[in-house]
Amino acid sequence: MTKKNIDPKKYGLSKRLILCKSGANNIRIVIKRKSRIIMKDGIRILKIAKKITQVEKEKKISVRTSAPVCSKTKDFLIKNKIPIKNLNGF
Repeated sequence: MTKKNIDPKKYGLSKRLILCKSGANNIRIVIKRKSRIIMKDGIRILKIAKKITQVEKEKKISVRTSAPVCSKTKDFLIKNKIPIKNLNGF
């Protein structure tokens, strides 16, 4: 499995955002921080995923994070077809 950083400006996103290509059809949003990911962050992640899919419709989006994730936020992202996993598996 190949992991290559992608320039977020290609999708009109902030240059501070970390995006990685994983395999042929997968893009990962990488979040490295210590504070909990809450619903506000989940909504922001969904907006980021929508911007990426506007440019590349066939890509699947997933999230890797080092932070703990609120259970409601995790359910919200899974419901919107964005799997979220621990960064240790990265």
